[in-house]
Amino acid sequence: MTNTVKSRAHHRLLRELAPGAVLDAGAVGSIVAEEGPLLAEDDRRRLVDELLADLVGLGPLEPLLADPAVTDVMVNGGGAVWIDRAGCLERTPISLEPNTVLHLIERVVAPLGLRVDRASPLIDARLPDGSRVNAVVPPLAVDGPCLTIRRFGAQAIPLERFGDADVAQLLRESVRARRNIVVCGGTGSGKTTLLNALAGEIPPGERIVTVEDAAELRLPQEHVVRLEARPANADGVGEVRIRDLVRNALRMRPDRIVVGECRGPEALDMLQAMNTGHEGSLSTCHANGPDDALRRLETMVLMGEVALPLGAVREQLASALDLLVMVCRRRDSRRITEVAEVLPISDVAAAGARTRVVA
Repeated sequence: MTNTVKSRAHHRLLRELAPGAVLDAGAVGSIVAEEGPLLAEDDRRRLVDELLADLVGLGPLEPLLADPAVTDVMVNGGGAVWIDRAGCLERTPISLEPNTVLHLIERVVAPLGLRVDRASPLIDARLPDGSRVNAVVPPLAVDGPCLTIRRFGAQAIPLERFGDADVAQLLRESVRARRNIVVCGGTGSGKTTLLNALAGEIPPGERIVTVEDAAELRLPQEHVVRLEARPANADGVGEVRIRDLVRNALRMRPDRIVVGECRGPEALDMLQAMNTGHEGSLSTCHANGPDDALRRLETMVLMGEVALPLGAVREQLASALDLLVMVCRRRDSRRITEVAEVLPISDVAAAGARTRVVA
C-alpha cells in the first residue's frame, strides 16, 4: 500500500509543482495525507522523507549523507553502495540501477551549468553543503556510472584532536606568530580538516582570503573572503583556475592567504605571496612526508609556464616555508605524525636533509 501511495503522491507533486516552487515537508505531507488517509503516522512521515529525498535530495543516498559518522559515500559501477564510516569501509544493502545513478549525477551537475555524458565523462562538483562530488560515466567507467561523495565536515575539530597538547600548542603559537605552514598527507588523511583547525587559530581582526577548488573551509573569524575555482562549462569556456584566484587574492589586501590545496603551478604564486609580505599563510599538498612535500612543491612550480632554475625554486621554498605538518589516517582517527621545520639552504648540506623534526 505504501508503495502505491508513494507513486501517486510522486506523480501529483511532479504534475502540480510550479516551476521554481520551494518543496517542503508541509506541502509533501498534505499530498501524502490525501493519497493515503489510512496510513499510520510513522509510515506517513517515512513517505514524506523518501519523497523529499527523491525530489530535492539524492534519493536513497540521503540517509547515508545524514549520518554524521559517514565521511564518504561511493557508488560503484555495478550499483553497489559503499561508505566510509569512522575510518572503516562498509558495504551497505543499497544497490542502484545505472539509470538511477545517472539521474543522481545529473541532479548534482545540472544546476552548475555542467553536463556529464559520453563526450564529457568526468565531472567534479560540489553539493550545497560543501561536500565534494566526483562522477565518472561510460565509456571511461567500464562497469557503469560511478559516483563518489566526500562529505563536508560541518563541525570544526580542535587541534587537540589531531595530537597531544604540546603539539597543538606548538601549532597554535606558530599560527599566531605568522609562520607559513603547509599540511601534507595522503588522500583522506584529514589535511583539509586540519587546515581548517589551523586557520581557526588566526587572531580576529585579520583579513583572510581563502582559495579552494571546492569551498570546504568554514572559518569562525568575521573578516573572511572565500574564493572558489570554476571548471569550464558545458561549452568548454569560463574556467577560472586556482592560480588565477591566488593572483587575484594578492590584489584584495589580504593579511593571510589560505589555499585549500596546491596541486599545480599555483604553488609558485603561493610561495611568492609568502615571500612578499603575507606571512602566516597556509596550504596543503599530497605527500608521504615533509621532505617528499618539498619535492612535490618543486615539481608543481616547475610545471608552470615560466621555466625556472631548480636552485631558484629551492631558495624560494626555503625562504617561504617555515613548517610542514604531516597528518595520517589511522583506523578511527586522523593524527599528526610529524612537524618539521624547513632548513635554510646553507644548513641543508650539513644536515643531510631539508627539514628538521621539531615535534
